[in-house]
Amino acid sequence: MTLLDRKKAPAAAPLRPAGPTGVAAWFRDLGLGIRLAAGGGREGWIRTALTAVGVGLGVALLLTAASVPHLLEERSARDQARVESRIPGGPDAQAKKSDTSVLRINRETEYHGRSISGYLMRADGTHPALPPGVARFPGADEMTVSPALKKLLDSPEGRLLKERVPYRITGTIADSGLVSPGDLLYYAGSDTLTSADGGHRIAAYGNPEGGKEMPPILIVLIIMICVVLLVPVAIFIATAVRFGGDRRDRRLAALRLVGTDIRMTRRIAAGEALFGAVLGLLIGGVLFLVGRGFVGHIEVWNVSVFPSDLVPSAALTALVAVSVPAAAVLVTLAALRSVVIEPLGVVRGGRSRRRRFWWRLLMPVAGLVVLLLSDKVEPYATVNPYPIAGGAVLVLVGLALLLPWLVEACVNRLHGGPVPWQLATRRLQLSSSAASRAVSGITVAVAGAVALQMLFAAVGDEFNRLTGQDPSRAQFYTFSEKVDPEAATRTIQEFKATKGVTAVIGKVEVYVTRPGKYPEDAVQPTTSLIVGDCGTLRELARIGSCTDGDTFVVHPRNDKEMSDWVDQTARKGKEVEIDPGAGRKPMRWTLPADSRTVVARHDPLGEDSWGIMATTGAVDPSKLPGATTQTQIRVDESVEDVAEYVRNTAARIDPGMRVASLKSVARDEKYASVQRGLQVGATMTLLLIAAAMLVSQLEQLRERKRLLSVLVAFGTRRSTLAWSVLWQTAVPVLIGLLVAVAGGLGLGAALIAMLDKKVTDWWLFLPMTGAGAALILLVTLVSLPPLWRMMRPDGLRTE
Repeated sequence: MTLLDRKKAPAAAPLRPAGPTGVAAWFRDLGLGIRLAAGGGREGWIRTALTAVGVGLGVALLLTAASVPHLLEERSARDQARVESRIPGGPDAQAKKSDTSVLRINRETEYHGRSISGYLMRADGTHPALPPGVARFPGADEMTVSPALKKLLDSPEGRLLKERVPYRITGTIADSGLVSPGDLLYYAGSDTLTSADGGHRIAAYGNPEGGKEMPPILIVLIIMICVVLLVPVAIFIATAVRFGGDRRDRRLAALRLVGTDIRMTRRIAAGEALFGAVLGLLIGGVLFLVGRGFVGHIEVWNVSVFPSDLVPSAALTALVAVSVPAAAVLVTLAALRSVVIEPLGVVRGGRSRRRRFWWRLLMPVAGLVVLLLSDKVEPYATVNPYPIAGGAVLVLVGLALLLPWLVEACVNRLHGGPVPWQLATRRLQLSSSAASRAVSGITVAVAGAVALQMLFAAVGDEFNRLTGQDPSRAQFYTFSEKVDPEAATRTIQEFKATKGVTAVIGKVEVYVTRPGKYPEDAVQPTTSLIVGDCGTLRELARIGSCTDGDTFVVHPRNDKEMSDWVDQTARKGKEVEIDPGAGRKPMRWTLPADSRTVVARHDPLGEDSWGIMATTGAVDPSKLPGATTQTQIRVDESVEDVAEYVRNTAARIDPGMRVASLKSVARDEKYASVQRGLQVGATMTLLLIAAAMLVSQLEQLRERKRLLSVLVAFGTRRSTLAWSVLWQTAVPVLIGLLVAVAGGLGLGAALIAMLDKKVTDWWLFLPMTGAGAALILLVTLVSLPPLWRMMRPDGLRTE
């Protein structure tokens, strides 16, 4: 063949890859990465195990969060099932007496700070309505109790409660009749209960209408709680898939040496992360199922749940199953963009490629703009959750993205100092990414917690109201509707004899009218007659000097019209007629002519009483028909269990007597339940973050095991290395906490503006930053024993 013939020959076809391309290449490379992770020997399995455990912890918490909708629905359904069925006529309307009706009285009480629900019941017929979870109607002096209450009564701790609930236990309430395993509830039977004792008649149980709607402000709080608790979990999972990055990159360099290109190398690395994430999904599912079996025996902040209530939503479970492996692949690919993996080594994008600041700042600013430009939350309007959740997520994720830039910018300016400080700062200057990732979770959690605390403080006035009560003058208030005349005086006497009681403001009260005949359309002048000793009357009115036998006409403060009305009945030297109650003969009593006119004062309950007041020497309270008894009790709070002694005395005097603690501030129950939910969720999130930081710290120490051994071999003190580890943790944490405070204050202020409220306290971040710093110190202390082991000379061995 001549040269001319060669020129005329057709051009050779371009070279084509020998292997698969496109999607097939992705699957091939991901599969190869999975094979390398599964068969990579001891080092590979350690890295995979760290990733799997980290992801598993996060997945277990995500599955728990996915169970919350079903949990709340089931709890609400059981709660409404044990409420009495409503009948027309308002909340005080009673059912008609029948074979299924039941007369009952609420005997709710407290014991050692915990609420105990109870009912005293009497059946009207042979087939009484049964509460949910109760198999047999309790007989006289018998009761059916919840398992938690039975356990409490059988324990030494329940000794004083037994005196208050002295009935014989004949059965336990099934789960269908309880809101949670920790419910303290009982149903007791009685054969003496009547309507005169305060009994209320019902015919059935169950409220199909459900409870009241949640106020919009509480909805905003719940949305923020979900965001604040779940965003750190997502960041933690993203951090967990990058455990062992340094060793992985050196292994990838070896793959480049045998012929893989950069794209294939990155896909293989993504396959390794995918394997750890899938294994973490399985571990998270196992942890969730195992923990679900024990959750009924765990109580946090007086909150417990049934294992059957923890059922994750199918849609949310599918989302977790898909998003976690996908996030592992995407995070790995994004991380490898800053790493140049060549056949002869790894070059990380450090000083030559500085992190860009503008887009990191753009995200939190965009979140604040979304919140500030959203519509104000109106008191009775429907809340749109998307701007609230979206804006908060942008702010918190933006803070996590902003942290690496700030850490790098700060540590690059640190120079000089003691040897531990130089070791720590030099390590951070060489690789600050790992430290930033470890701290990002605590940064986001603290920022979210600061914003929530500001939000709770700003809206607290709507759910915490001033009662006007004065706990310094009395600590307990009791009220009894028992009409037995002798019960009134006995109540006061028995409370005075109760252990720990120092004073009793006990008043016996009846209504008195002006005698005479009045037209049907006329209002008969009426006022109250209050009987008590001089000490009691001094608490109710400004009477000055007092001796037994004195009487007073008490006018309300600054109310002339009501004072004139009192004077129409309380005529000095004239008779008044005491209201005897139904079916009793009227009783008359003459108001002494020398009675003094005085002015009422606030009692410890924050209320005013007026009318006629008489000492026990002037009127015998045991002779007053239809009297009610109210007491306000002052106790010596240094006496142990003094509150329980007071409540036991009340139960002994009258099973239907209501006992309440005097408080200057009363909290809304729904608001309190949301706050308890925040406490439980924050506890779980902080435990997860602590575990994440510990795993991350141990992973970093394992990566530097040989370096630590070399430093010790050259004479570096172990204490020097320990301090350097502490400084390596403390510097990023300090920067992270500063970011968290700034971001949390900004997010909290934006949310408060969205609710059209004002910031009440700018210093609420101090406790949260203290908790974050304490968490870091704890993690560092726990990591010291492994650090000591890694500094042994055998760390210099290699294979």
